[in-house]
Amino acid sequence: MKLDQWIRKLLPHEDKFFPLLEESAQNIVRASEVLKKLSLSKNSRERERLITQIKELEHRGDDVTHEIFSELNSTFVTEFDREDIYKLTSSLDDILDHIDGSAGRFTLYKVKKCPPQMVELIDILAKSIVELQTGIKLLRNPHKTDGLQTVFQRVHQFENDADSVFEQAVADLFEKVKNPIDVIKLKEIYVGLETATDKCEDAANVLEGILIKHA
Repeated sequence: MKLDQWIRKLLPHEDKFFPLLEESAQNIVRASEVLKKLSLSKNSRERERLITQIKELEHRGDDVTHEIFSELNSTFVTEFDREDIYKLTSSLDDILDHIDGSAGRFTLYKVKKCPPQMVELIDILAKSIVELQTGIKLLRNPHKTDGLQTVFQRVHQFENDADSVFEQAVADLFEKVKNPIDVIKLKEIYVGLETATDKCEDAANVLEGILIKHA
């Protein structure tokens, strides 16, 4: 075990970052669930309500992120490396930002109906986020390596699945959608969603790094 890990075990500290990270993950899960409802909704009023919900969750996510960063600046001993806490928090914040940005474009671009591949991409994103939530809960006991390894594998697979759906969706846009403005609008939403899945993989990579250091 490295010297800094021994010091972290010997010195008194509060487990304040675990609940904050878990709250951040739960908040993103909620946002992904609302996004799934949004992708299936055909009622304009309901869509506005769902987009507002996502915006409120994004604001709550920002509050949690700022709280974590504030605690990092005022806490002498942390549960694991400060850099890893910062990276993980930033990755989670990025996921929620891209969910919020994608949802907002539904109204901004007056998208009336989600193409099937967009619904599929949102579903993949939601599954990846649930896996991340599981991984963050397992951080409390990084010695449960099998559970964490399963999370990493699934998130990486979901990212690959999202890439495939994204590439085919964009190809179909160029081939089947005649209005170039519609192509641009839908492609931007696809990019936001696909980027969110990339950020899930970034978060999983941070978790994997933590596991390597502390297992």
